[in-house]
Amino acid sequence: MSAELLVLLIVIVTALVFDFTNGFHDTANAMATSIATGALKPKVAVALSAVLNLIGAFLSVAVAATVAKGIVSLNNVSGHDLLVIVFAGLVGGILWNLLTWLLGLPSSSSHALFGGLIGSTIAALGWSGVIWVSGSEGVLIKIVMPALLAPVIAAMVAALGTFLVYRITRGIDKTKTEEGFRWGQIGSASLVSLAHGTNDAQKTMGVIFLALVAYGSLDSNDHMPLWVMASCAVAIALGTYLGGWRIIRTLGKGLVEIESPQGLAAESTAAAIILTSAHFGLPLSTTQTATGSILGTGIGKGAEVRWSVMGRMAVAWLLTLPAAGIVGAVCWALAHGIGGLPGVLVVFGVLIFGALAIYLRSRRNPVDHHNVNEWPEGRSASQASIEQNHAG
Repeated sequence: MSAELLVLLIVIVTALVFDFTNGFHDTANAMATSIATGALKPKVAVALSAVLNLIGAFLSVAVAATVAKGIVSLNNVSGHDLLVIVFAGLVGGILWNLLTWLLGLPSSSSHALFGGLIGSTIAALGWSGVIWVSGSEGVLIKIVMPALLAPVIAAMVAALGTFLVYRITRGIDKTKTEEGFRWGQIGSASLVSLAHGTNDAQKTMGVIFLALVAYGSLDSNDHMPLWVMASCAVAIALGTYLGGWRIIRTLGKGLVEIESPQGLAAESTAAAIILTSAHFGLPLSTTQTATGSILGTGIGKGAEVRWSVMGRMAVAWLLTLPAAGIVGAVCWALAHGIGGLPGVLVVFGVLIFGALAIYLRSRRNPVDHHNVNEWPEGRSASQASIEQNHAG
């Protein structure tokens, strides 16, 4: 086995690891509200989400094409350098995903990946190596602009939907509508899971496709290989089934106290926006869309929104692209400085060490399906909020 082939295999494995972290990091996008309201039991929710993520991954490749061809300029870059750029970017995305998972912050896995790729590309090729704007394509148009607009639009649509739901059902006995809303939640949460598989699994497909182009196995105009689609679908589904319980708790109990009508409005809004973006090849952040929808339900109901939690999320969103980019750039410099296969192996070792350290730290305060609806330290979110208000 040649050194170059071994580097390619390491890149593919790392890409699938990222896909796995994307799965458990973003499970909350689909299932947090259904778990919080009791519409679905936690383990049932993540199992359903995993199956639908698997199916959704096969529905489209438009987003994959954007990732493969719309971030890194393929002009004047050698195959080996492109492989290392992709690898370093993936390491940046994985480490940021794991860190924000540890903190329970629903940051964007998509932007972690893009930030890592942009950072490693700038380190390797300079600013001109990134496709910032190219007609209707490029990072600013297809990534940055949707990142700014998606949570705002989602919040507005979900706020209006929530207001209308409560307005229409006003005066009707709550016990008569609750079961219907919960069934509606299961349907809308399933649609979000399908949309997440369609949108997010494709991002890893695009990265692996880019690596195969760099190695010379594919041309940039070739079709996406079925084995790439299948492996990415399985990886994100397995990660989803693991369940990102820390982030599920933050979205389900930390931002707004969710009732079934709100859950239905939030999930329906998120699904509609994510599926629309996937159709147009926009690699949207499902996390920001889902969070904006949940925030909108609190506003639409006139309920208490925990703005301090929202503030921490916003800070994580703002830091994601540059932080992952810095890690990606450092990993490129380390791998390139050592050179060849040894450099890639050293960075791979850094990834394993960092991931293990974060996992061991998480075991000090474990969150799983048993305590996912407690916020924090055994108290419900509403209890914590009341106590904080009294203390103030």
